[in-house]
Amino acid sequence: MVTTAHAETHLVHRIGWLRAAVLGANDGIVSTASLIIGVAAAGSGHGQVLVAGLAGLVAGAMSMAAGEYVSVSSQTDAETADLAKEAAELRDHPEAELNELTAIYIERGLDASLARQVAVQLSAGDTLAAHARDELGLSGTVAARPVQAAVVSAASFATGAAVPLIVAWLFASQVVVLVGVTSLVALATLGGLGATAGGAGIVKGAVRVTVWGVLAMIATAVVGLIFGVSAA
Repeated sequence: MVTTAHAETHLVHRIGWLRAAVLGANDGIVSTASLIIGVAAAGSGHGQVLVAGLAGLVAGAMSMAAGEYVSVSSQTDAETADLAKEAAELRDHPEAELNELTAIYIERGLDASLARQVAVQLSAGDTLAAHARDELGLSGTVAARPVQAAVVSAASFATGAAVPLIVAWLFASQVVVLVGVTSLVALATLGGLGATAGGAGIVKGAVRVTVWGVLAMIATAVVGLIFGVSAA
């Protein structure tokens, strides 16, 4: 009997870019806002605050891109090595690999006879793909993409960092308060949107990023006040 498949959209398909985007934007807001608040709290002039914020944006975006690229590339290297090893084992020990695949399906609830049939039928097609998916847990859906992660991280960091930087540029006075409040609102919004995109609760997502943002801004404000007073 032939059945008609219905279209489905699963959240796991977003994993490749969602993590990098949320992490980048969150880091952009927190680190740049904290930097601006720390420099402003130290009694620096408006121009110095803006230069520090802009430098933080550029440096942070490049750092995020490099970090994500290196990190995800390492994951890709590990996946490639595992696939090469599995391909060699399939070439040298095909029967043992077939038994291994059969055992996997038995563990998942199939009886031995059906598990063997499934293993044989899947192995008749792309054997390596079957082992990559069911033995190694590798799938194209969540495959590592270094360039995508680097670009998304850099762009999202710059976007997030632009929020406190624009506020600091528009308002020469009360920078600490205005940047702090605006950044916390942006963090709560980002956390809620990220949680929604990932299928989690909005409030939980908003709270968990806002709390860390508050701690980071308080810490840099204290540093700015201490060293500002000392320098004076």
